[in-house]
Amino acid sequence: MRLWPASLFGRTAAILGLAFLAFQIAALALVAFTILKPLALRSADDLAALMVLSAQTWAELPPETRPVFERELAQHHHLLIQNADRPLGTRADNFLNSHYIEAALSRRTGQDVMLKAGQPGWAWAEMRMGGHAIRIGFERDRYGVQSPLAAVGLVSLGALLTWITALIVVRRISRTLARLASAAGEVGQGQMPQPLPESGATELARLSQAFNRMANEVQALLANRTTLLAGISHDLRTPIARMRLALAMLPEDADPQLMRQIEHDLEEMNRLIGGFLELSRGLQAEPPSKVDFNILLGTLADDARRSGGQVEWQPGAACVAEAGVQSLQRVLSNLIENALRYGENRPVTLACRCSERLIEIDILDRGPGIPPEQLEAVFQPFYRLESSRSKATGGSGLGLAIAQQLAQANHWQLSLRARDGGGLMARLSIPVGT
Repeated sequence: MRLWPASLFGRTAAILGLAFLAFQIAALALVAFTILKPLALRSADDLAALMVLSAQTWAELPPETRPVFERELAQHHHLLIQNADRPLGTRADNFLNSHYIEAALSRRTGQDVMLKAGQPGWAWAEMRMGGHAIRIGFERDRYGVQSPLAAVGLVSLGALLTWITALIVVRRISRTLARLASAAGEVGQGQMPQPLPESGATELARLSQAFNRMANEVQALLANRTTLLAGISHDLRTPIARMRLALAMLPEDADPQLMRQIEHDLEEMNRLIGGFLELSRGLQAEPPSKVDFNILLGTLADDARRSGGQVEWQPGAACVAEAGVQSLQRVLSNLIENALRYGENRPVTLACRCSERLIEIDILDRGPGIPPEQLEAVFQPFYRLESSRSKATGGSGLGLAIAQQLAQANHWQLSLRARDGGGLMARLSIPVGT
């Protein structure tokens, strides 16, 4: 399970959230140690001084005047004082500065004073003064220091608003970057994305302008490449046709071996030109349609067998999904042809796994394989392994490049990996429902 977000927005939100949480903790600690604690100590000491003075005064007054003093004390100071005939047994519940009040009373009286529970909402202290056991009480809500909830709430609200504002700003930037990344992916697949809006902050607007200009230049370069390849391929086929005609008109006593070699070279040139033309088509994405993968793979296996290849294919469970049919046939045909060419005349195996979200098609051979450091390089146009550069098996170096570009254009994934026991496995992964 990923605890740290992967996206820029998620990471920024998490960092800002942690920063504001640390700020809140620091602010509360500062309030507690610089305001609450000193205030609680001062309040506890003042209350303890008043309670001790009141108890001393009550003890020194004649019994007949004590009721008047008790009424004055209750009316002006909200303290109740009386004889402690029987000690209270229940200790009062702790509140914010209860320990400070007990400590102040104990220090001023020299006695071990604990606050006791009496009537609801009151706390009582029992002490001995002038030979009398005196009980004096106060209202907890009046003398207990209250938490500065308003200040804490204000700080929290300010931090929350700042965090939300920062997230809105980051969200706008991350959306621009996400659009830029999506458009860059389309350019990488040879497509022309919609122009990015050149508005907003100066830096983002300049970035969008530079990207739009780059995308147009890339499209112009691709168009020029396509035109050049198509023109060269078209122009080369005319002299090849003339060479074929001249070869057919040679005398019957011409060297048969030489004629076969020339025919083979002409066929190789024609096949290479066909690859150029296929590469120059742009390799665009194809609108998807319903495909039965068992039928498609069976057809491709039969076609390969008719051409002399050994292909093993056993259809499995029903597998029907939406995909570009023509693009799929071209990619799989290139992969099967490549496996047969380099499979050293051993059978090539086809396998298909179908789930609700992904279809995986494997083409497996028992050839010499590809060195791990060259598994990605073989997808480059005209790239050929040193061991395959023979006229008997060497191709043009375009088959895997065309398959990879078609796969990328249709949002599929094509990968190569070593096969257990020797050989190569080519896997085409096709997302379902995307």
